[in-house]
Amino acid sequence: MTLHARPTTEDDLPALVGLFNAIVRTGGTTAHEEEWDMPTFKTYYFDDPAIVHTVLNDGTPIGFQAVFESDEGLSIGSFTDQDNPVKGAGAVMFAATKAAAIKAGYKWIDAKIRADNVPGLAYYSKMGFEDFEVAKNVPLKDGTPMDRVTKRLVLES
Repeated sequence: MTLHARPTTEDDLPALVGLFNAIVRTGGTTAHEEEWDMPTFKTYYFDDPAIVHTVLNDGTPIGFQAVFESDEGLSIGSFTDQDNPVKGAGAVMFAATKAAAIKAGYKWIDAKIRADNVPGLAYYSKMGFEDFEVAKNVPLKDGTPMDRVTKRLVLES
């Protein structure tokens, strides 16, 4: 097993949209509630982000992380293969994302996580993010109220 992260390429997109849609179908670990077609995915997670990295296991894409500009900082989304999880994949991709964000001069990264996404909350805490604010009772598509926790990592250049 060889893990490494690099900037995402268009060749990665078919694998990544499949991974993304599988996570959405499973539910509970993303705020997204609808699967996306390739053009929508490409626009949102390839064309629009300030930084986007793919983590690979022996050359196969197993996750991606995108950060979007927000004031003087960034907002992050992270996705890894939930059907065949690979220990360390999230840390490898975040190291690349964090280094790129610092190099670009950003001051912080925010992660907005559903309160019921226990693995997501734990992941961002492990990466050094701290609780910043909570949006109470944000309705899901079916109307269920769900808190959204924002964790923030202050970047040091």
